[in-house]
Amino acid sequence: MRSGAIRRTTTETDIAVELSLDDAQSRSISTGSAMFDHLLLAFAFHARIGCRIEARSLDGIRHHLVEDTAIALGQALDAALGERRGIVRYGERTIPMDDALVRAVVDLGGRAWSRTALDLRCERIEDLESVFVPHFFASLAQHARMTLHIDRFAGDDPHHVVEAAFKALARACALAWALDPNADPIASTKGCF
Repeated sequence: MRSGAIRRTTTETDIAVELSLDDAQSRSISTGSAMFDHLLLAFAFHARIGCRIEARSLDGIRHHLVEDTAIALGQALDAALGERRGIVRYGERTIPMDDALVRAVVDLGGRAWSRTALDLRCERIEDLESVFVPHFFASLAQHARMTLHIDRFAGDDPHHVVEAAFKALARACALAWALDPNADPIASTKGCF
């Protein structure tokens, strides 16, 4: 079973992440931010993974909490993917949510890159600063060693845009980390990731 567990404790945060790519039996998210919990739960549900995230701020600075959660989640994902043998590698999904339409494209080939183009025109989405959203995706991509592109095609409600982004990423990841019994063990002409 492909799983990963990370404990990240700093002077700023205390984060514990456990995930299973192949067993979606349980999901539990607690970060102290209702909107962040909502987005992470949407990601876990639509990625069809088992996931437990317990994130606690020690310094009261939300930026540190979001960033360190992304780092720990990315590291747990990297651990769960292991050598990445037999995975499809690429995934793409476009998700509508009412007025919003967002596409996420991922490559789990081990190269970290992130580009987020959501054009959020507000300071906050519920209790989460909107500037943290692209930073979350960048930190996640770096530590999961994934290439990630996210594009907003439509949407006026920032809540819908951001939620569609998390769901699109989840669905794209589920495609990319799926095991393909007919594929080469390493989905690269180089023979390694």
